Amino acid sequence: MPAHVLQFPVRYHECDAYHHVNHANYVRYMAEAAFSASAKVGYTEEKLKKTNAVWLVRGHNIEFVNPYTFGDQVKIETWVTNFRRVRSLRQYVFWKGNQVAARASTDWVYADRQTGQLLTVPDQMAADFLTYNGPDDRPQPKLDPFPKPAPYPEAPFSCSLAVEWRDVDPNRHVNNAAYLSYIENAAWQMCVQYGWTPQRMVEHNFGIVARRYRIEYLAPAWMGDQLQITTWVSDGRRATAVRHYEVRRAADQKLLARARALWVWVNLQTGLPIRIPRDFWEDFQPNISAGTPNKS
Repeated sequence: MPAHVLQFPVRYHECDAYHHVNHANYVRYMAEAAFSASAKVGYTEEKLKKTNAVWLVRGHNIEFVNPYTFGDQVKIETWVTNFRRVRSLRQYVFWKGNQVAARASTDWVYADRQTGQLLTVPDQMAADFLTYNGPDDRPQPKLDPFPKPAPYPEAPFSCSLAVEWRDVDPNRHVNNAAYLSYIENAAWQMCVQYGWTPQRMVEHNFGIVARRYRIEYLAPAWMGDQLQITTWVSDGRRATAVRHYEVRRAADQKLLARARALWVWVNLQTGLPIRIPRDFWEDFQPNISAGTPNKS
């Protein structure tokens, strides 16, 4: 099946303290690839503005396989899998040379640019995209409902932040990639609260990296909103655990987004998974959901 291809180098400012491209930047890359593919089909931003319509992200599902570092060449293949009245599912494969760096999908919704009300995707638009991508002989992915989160633990961790100008995109709401930065910052703040600073982890020669992210956007946040981010852990295994997140508007407690991440503990020298350090796991017991599997 033909796919739209976008290529560019990793910039230094896109990398984090592990020298990896930060997770939020994969989402930014996906947006660029989607906009580029849309323009190739003939649906530029200018054309969509004339129809007063816009494509908005409802959710992302990302699997990280082989991290990019500074100087790598990013190659993204992307294609539309299907349309469903007001929605479209777009797939992505990230390449690092001849190896897969990540796989992802985005659930897009078609909406009125001013009101945000969902609109039916025009038949001609759907036909144009599907014709450009050609017939898909691969298995059709199933968009499962967002997984039910594990129950709150004894001490779910919460922090707050104010939406800043840098977080707001041309649609005048918080850009979807900013939420990944929000929730990662919340996780690190929680680690510090439990005594595990980034420096302490380095001294013990381990890091924590995401293997998968699933995030669902339920309502927009706006400039000036105060956000409350809550996070907790479940499903501990030998080298992995699931971290849950909720992002709410502090003023009315409206749920704006929710996410879950599969985190992996790795040796900083080799990058290979390691057993979660026992003292680390024991320190976090108040933040671990009761009734979920114990770490083996």
